[in-house]
Amino acid sequence: MRYTANMKPTDKIVVDAFWDDEARVWVASSRGELGLVTEARTIEDLQARIADLLPDLLDGHPGSYEVELISRSSQVIAAE
Repeated sequence: MRYTANMKPTDKIVVDAFWDDEARVWVASSRGELGLVTEARTIEDLQARIADLLPDLLDGHPGSYEVELISRSSQVIAAE
């Protein structure tokens, strides 16, 4: 499903992202029923990709939508 019937331009679109160390990419997906799923090599490229994809997912429902990107990454740090 693309756009949900009860969604309006004042709604915030929340996108969760995590670093896939094996694939060496950021993977993102939207919460709810919007259906956004994408990946990119850098967080900046991921933001651009999200901005490119969302208008198609919101097709026929013009307006400005706030997008909150929540990212997670982890690393192991050795101390001596």
